[in-house]
Amino acid sequence: MRVRRAATLLSALLPAVLFLSLGTGPAQAAGYRYWSFWDRDGDRWAYATQGPATARPSDGDVQGFRFAVSANSQDAAQPRGAADFDVICARTPARDDRKRVALVLDFGTAADAPSGETPPARRTACASVAPDATTAEALAAVAKPLRYDTNALLCAISGYPGKGCGEQVSGDGKQDAAAEKTAGGEDDGGPSLGLLAGGAAVAVLGAAAVWQTRRRRRD
Repeated sequence: MRVRRAATLLSALLPAVLFLSLGTGPAQAAGYRYWSFWDRDGDRWAYATQGPATARPSDGDVQGFRFAVSANSQDAAQPRGAADFDVICARTPARDDRKRVALVLDFGTAADAPSGETPPARRTACASVAPDATTAEALAAVAKPLRYDTNALLCAISGYPGKGCGEQVSGDGKQDAAAEKTAGGEDDGGPSLGLLAGGAAVAVLGAAAVWQTRRRRRD
């Protein structure tokens, strides 16, 4: 009877033990801190299908950039605020030999900012550029200094941020310490606290069952 009770207790507690061991992993997925690039489609934003170095907007287009932490294009934060071409380019006259591109520059929130940096206020600008100019050229006309990495990834607009480029960060916006560790680092491959706690609980329950069995045999 005691053996049967011990087995029943072990079976009842195993789901809780597994929950403990699996439920203490990372609560938030890692993301990347970067400038995302957007096209204005009517009254909504659409994630750009080309990079600013190859996209060639037409006269009257509205494009946006947003600095934020996100995992991919599906959850990327969009530029905030109004984005009306007629308002943004109201003071830039049309010319036959130029095209006008309205740009929305959203430097993001303090939560997305790298440590020690403060995001500038969101602003808009109207770039008057050559008819065949790319978005990168339009951006350079109104938002210098720009900074790119060796792979032509846009790292900074108007000097923001001052350093870093597409670095991986944890779900709470802090730089991912694991990403900075070299192979074989002291934390690499280590068991989680939850797994250790779960293993300890299973060991305790198993020992209890064995003890009950031995006691039953003596009786």
